[in-house]
Amino acid sequence: MTGKRKNRCSFCGRSEDEVALLLTGMNGFICNDCVRQAEQIVRESMGEGVRRPAAGNDAGLDMDKLPKPRDIKAFLDQYVIGQDSAKRYLSVAVYNHYKRLSQKVDDDGVEIEKSNIIMVGPTGTGKTLLARTIAKQLKVPFTIVDATIFTEAGYVGEDVESILTRLLQVADYDVAATERGIVFIDEIDKIARKQDNPSITRDVSGEGVQQGLLKLLEGSIVNVPPKGGRKHPDQDYIHVDTRNILFICGGAFDGIERKIAQRLNTHVVGYDSVQNQQKIDTKDLMKYIVPQDLKSFGLIPEIIGRLPVLTYLDQLDREALRNILTEPKNSLVKQQVKLFQMDGIKLSFDDDALDYIVDKAVEYKLGARGLRSIMETIMIEAQYSAPSGKEKELVITRQYAEQQIAKSEKMKE
Repeated sequence: MTGKRKNRCSFCGRSEDEVALLLTGMNGFICNDCVRQAEQIVRESMGEGVRRPAAGNDAGLDMDKLPKPRDIKAFLDQYVIGQDSAKRYLSVAVYNHYKRLSQKVDDDGVEIEKSNIIMVGPTGTGKTLLARTIAKQLKVPFTIVDATIFTEAGYVGEDVESILTRLLQVADYDVAATERGIVFIDEIDKIARKQDNPSITRDVSGEGVQQGLLKLLEGSIVNVPPKGGRKHPDQDYIHVDTRNILFICGGAFDGIERKIAQRLNTHVVGYDSVQNQQKIDTKDLMKYIVPQDLKSFGLIPEIIGRLPVLTYLDQLDREALRNILTEPKNSLVKQQVKLFQMDGIKLSFDDDALDYIVDKAVEYKLGARGLRSIMETIMIEAQYSAPSGKEKELVITRQYAEQQIAKSEKMKE
């Protein structure tokens, strides 16, 4: 005896068990995937293949309630120490992104185009922290991806389209919301073109990935696999228009100072050369960075042209590192105090102990990340024993910090 016959989509032939939703008509059925594809075909045939941003309140954005650039920077100041230049660039870019989403297509034909950003700065200066902090204030989907996982299509790794897969997931698979989102691509310097030395191997994680990113940065309709491309090859694609997605890229570009120095030296020629050299701040060459230096480092000209806003982050000095320990809302000291407070223990740090932590961070040259590493090394013993002890107050002195660091270094020998 045969079972009950299952209803099937009249277009793709899949049964009701194989699709999320099956709509019933007078003489047939259609699944949710075929409905989506049919919508795309209708849009393209009627000249609506590229969807424009919704105008005014249809985009869900009220310009009167949106944070202004000064407000965005003030919010960043609560969590990130210094880096005023980068904060200004980010604040203006995000605000302009909001304005682009709320713009109305006027008769004058003026359409505001997006300006993707690239941030350059040494490790531990706050590039990723700026991105994570600004995400807290945004009213659009935001995601952070790491460029080091990408390879050319057909090789082990992830396709660049997986960037949009993550943005889709953040937006709960709302395509319209995804197309208004912001993406932060970290470690962009790791996909720089390798040296021009002859090689028998293909640069599948360098220039090939840069070529793949071009269409995303510029703006086009991309077929996005909702579950990731290679583990689920039979899935249906979601069409996402990237014209209104703002891309912010960040990278350490380790060694780019040498490229900057070489370029500055080539310009210093003639009678006035000595005076010109004296004007150059050799301790902070990053402030002189221009797109030409990114090209010398290994980014292809096409991708540099699609990242028109270039800003840099300063190397953190001793004063900035000292402020990072205590001033931000989410500072390392406040985190440790909160951890011990949950065990009913009052934790405090002597100024000499904090100065010692900063001294070690400057010695290690790891920026703010070095502060966290040193702090964890100093506090691990107290975190282990204090919750089981009877002491309700703990003071971290310089002597205690030195002992813990010395013990840690001795164990590594």
